[in-house]
Amino acid sequence: MKIENFVIGMIGTNCYLVSDEKTRECFLVDAAECSPKLVSHIKEQDFCLKAVLLTHGHFDHILGLDGLVKEFGVPVYAHEQEAALLNDAAVNASAAYGAGYTFSDAVYVKDGQELELAGAKWKVLYTPGHTVGGCCYYCEEGQVLFSGDTLFCASIGRTDLPTGSAGTLVRSVREKLFVLPDETRVLPGHMEETTIGYEKKHNPFV
Repeated sequence: MKIENFVIGMIGTNCYLVSDEKTRECFLVDAAECSPKLVSHIKEQDFCLKAVLLTHGHFDHILGLDGLVKEFGVPVYAHEQEAALLNDAAVNASAAYGAGYTFSDAVYVKDGQELELAGAKWKVLYTPGHTVGGCCYYCEEGQVLFSGDTLFCASIGRTDLPTGSAGTLVRSVREKLFVLPDETRVLPGHMEETTIGYEKKHNPFV
């Protein structure tokens, strides 16, 4: 498994490209924009993009969806509780940055559901709080967690936007993420990566 990080979009979102170097299958986690650099890289590496996984529906994680779907014809997965954000420009905050953006073609997944992508199994962990339908994607074999804006290095996601809840977010981190092995790599939606063990010792918000 190879994981590459493309920091793109208007507020520097981490968009991860996960690939199986043997089969050349890959998928993306979040889509801040349809970056020409990202598109070119996928094609130049002869990768076969299979899906886009959304950790949540805020504008800085979804604005590239139309372009990527048009370019590669792939499904976009999101937790079933995130439909409200994806379909409402005011709720996903895109309306504050222009004409507004919505995406109505997501494939909705449930807590605990497993997706087989790029040679590995990825478990959906429902972690509401930053948004009502926020989720993380966990690979037990690879000891990797894509945490979106649920958990950051020594921080957690903001909860002052529509559908956010501070109490719910803290419970999600404690009950869904801090039960994972300490060595699990945490790859967040912004800023640098961390580990579950480090956050259990040093995160002042949880």
